[in-house]
Order: sequence, then C-alpha cells, then structure tokens
Amino acid sequence: MNILFVSLGCDKNLVDSEVMLGLLSNKGYAFTDDETEADVIVVNTCCFIGDAKEESVNTILEMAEYRKAGKCKALIVTGCLAQRYKQEIIDEIPEVDAVLGTTTYDSIVEAIEQAIGGEHMLKCEDIDRLVLTPAKRILTTGGHYAHLKIAEGCDKHCTYCIIPKLRGNYRSFPMERLVKEAEELAEQGVKELILVAQETTLYGTDLYGKKSLHLLLKELCKIKGIRWIRVQYCYPEEIYDELIQTIKEEPKVCHYLDLPIQHASDRILKRMGRRTSQADLRAIVAKLREEIPDICLRTTLISGFPGETQEDHEELMAFVDEMEFDRLGVFAYSPEEDTPAATMPDQIPEEVKEERRDEIMELQQEISFEKAEDMVGKSLWCMIEGKVADEYAYVARTYKDAPGVDGYLFVQTLEELMSGDFVKVKVTGADDYDLIGEIDDESAE
Repeated sequence: MNILFVSLGCDKNLVDSEVMLGLLSNKGYAFTDDETEADVIVVNTCCFIGDAKEESVNTILEMAEYRKAGKCKALIVTGCLAQRYKQEIIDEIPEVDAVLGTTTYDSIVEAIEQAIGGEHMLKCEDIDRLVLTPAKRILTTGGHYAHLKIAEGCDKHCTYCIIPKLRGNYRSFPMERLVKEAEELAEQGVKELILVAQETTLYGTDLYGKKSLHLLLKELCKIKGIRWIRVQYCYPEEIYDELIQTIKEEPKVCHYLDLPIQHASDRILKRMGRRTSQADLRAIVAKLREEIPDICLRTTLISGFPGETQEDHEELMAFVDEMEFDRLGVFAYSPEEDTPAATMPDQIPEEVKEERRDEIMELQQEISFEKAEDMVGKSLWCMIEGKVADEYAYVARTYKDAPGVDGYLFVQTLEELMSGDFVKVKVTGADDYDLIGEIDDESAE
C-alpha cells in the first residue's frame, strides 16, 4: 500500500513527520510522491501564522480531490492545524478520514488501518503528553544532516503566539534518549545535528531542575561521525554562561546561534509579552561577540505589531543597523485568534506592516552584502550539499549557514565530491547573500 506524505511548516514538524514515516515503514508500508498513485495521503499541517494556515487548508482541499476521485482510500490530517481546528476539519471536509493532534501522531498506523476499514478517528487529547516511540525516523533531509528535537511545547505565552495552546507546556526529552537517537542518526551517515525546540535554552529545566543544554551538547559531541552541531531557537534572556563556554570550547558545536528577539522597542517588547528589554538584547549580543568573536547571529523580527508607531519602527531600524546581525528574517504581524494580541487596540493596516517589513529587509540586505564581501579571502570548512547541474561546481554550506534559511557557498572544482563531504574552501567572491570559492586544501574529507 502506497502512502503520500506532505509535511508543512517548521523543522520541528518535520521531525514529527519523520517519526510517522518510521512507524509506517516498520509496518511495511511503501511511500510515493505521486498523488495519483497514493492509497493513503497524510498531510502534517502548520498554522503558526496566517500564511501557514492558508497553505495547510489549501493542501488538505487539494488532497481531498484525490480522495474523492482517485485510488486514494484514506486522507489523514495531523499536526498543528489538526489540533486547533479538529472539529471544523471533520465537519467541513468530509473526505478527511482521521485527525491526529500534535501529541497523538504516534497513532498514525492505527488511524490508517481504521480509515481503510471505514472507521473515522479523531484523536487530539492531552497536549502535554510527550511522544516517545521506539521507531527510527526516516530522514527526509538527504541524510547528511538531521534535526534533533530536544523538547516540546513552550511556557512563555508571548501575546502573539498560539504555540502553547497547540503544543502544550515545555517538556524536555530525556538526555539518554536524545543521545541514542543522535547515535542512530550518525550510523545512518548524518554529520550535522541541528538542535530544535520551541526554545532550546531551557532544555532540562523540567527534568533535571536546571538548564542542561550545555550538558547535552557535551554528550552529543562524543558521538563518532558527527562533525557539526548547530543550536537554534535560543531565547536571548535564557542564554547562560555554561552554554556560551560550551559553544566556545567544543570544536563540534558551530559558532552559530539563532536568537529570536522579535523587536527592539521596549514598549512593543512589553506588549508582546517578551522578557527582554533593548538593554538586555544589547548586553547578550555584546557578550556573545566578546566571548566568541566569530559567532554568527541569526534573529527574527515582527513588523507592524499592534500599537507599533512609526517611532517604534524607526527605533527597530536603528537597532538593526547598529547590531549588524549576520542573518535576519522579518514577518509582518499576523493576528491569530485566541491570542491576546489579536484583540489589542491599534491594529496596523496590512500595507503598513508590509512596508515596514520591506524597509527592515532592505536595510538588512545591505548589511548582509557587506558581511559577504568581508568573507572574501578567508578560508573555512564547508559541507557539500550537492552538485550544480552541468557545471564544475558544488553547493556548500559554511558553519554560518543553517539549511533552508541561510545562504550557500558555491565551490568551483574539478574534484568529484559527495553530499556530506567536508572541504576547506577559500572564498573568492560574493554574490548578494551567497559566496563563491575554490578548494583551499586539496584533500576532501
């Protein structure tokens, strides 16, 4: 029986999809990427912001057409949209046979078997459950890098965010379990681990009574075959000294941190329910750069939050200009029902949100181009991602580049290289966000 799997949204959702694929593979199911050949279609959904919600709904509706007309015998919807709108999905899209929430996706085999047998399943209870399954994930990332989800849920309750209501309270996966999973990934050829959670910096506080991300990193660094470990989603107020020292001292841990700061105006940060001030943000950025001079800092911002004035926007622009983050993304504020921010007065018109977003991105573009130019002449290790078609060139990533969100380094060489190979590359040129280089050391690893 052929299953088509559609995974939408963030990399944390992708890990859930890979777990489901593993469970289905263990039961002997085969997979297809052709909708017309699928006996079962699974859509793992996202609804973090309006655009993601729209994409999820459109994908379900598109797949419902195959459920109506083709050989498809079951349509299963999982993930955040399923958790949030379970009853609406059942009521309004009759082609959907089963709905699984954010903590019940390990029932995927049972859901498919029931659907094939003509029974519907709606299973979205207990969002504070932690899914622990023995199944090995089936990687969808090409095999040389993988995401390691170290915790689930969030306790922060920012006023714009629906995640705590969909994913529950913060709960860490046990360290021994994560180390075992990482060892299995390394045995499959994974060379880069990307640690993800709604917030990685609080790892272990619920299980061990203290922040333990630095301890987890040290254990993961012992695993043979792992070359890079990258940490994402570190809330700036939770970054602590032992973590900084571990990033600094452990050669496998990339000098890269993703700090979602969202804004720089104290007034807006307070309205957002954030736990930092601009002074706090300046202090942590300065400390990171002082301790780890070559650290690459990525952040995300929200433009047009309710009540944001032109002055607030200009304050944010000045902050971005001064901080010169290496990587930066901006989302125009999206009001999400059941969040405090959605009912706040002084909602900003859509066109103003987008104008402000575009202004910040134009400023960041200048910063990024200058930083790319500064890399010319430097040599650094890169991971090969693939070959450029019909050219003697390969696509690679440096330690400054997380897959899917950051830039690339294009390596010109006659050598035969494989995805996952590490090579030392001398940067010879910069093209907007991307770099161009040539092999510096003849020996590829």
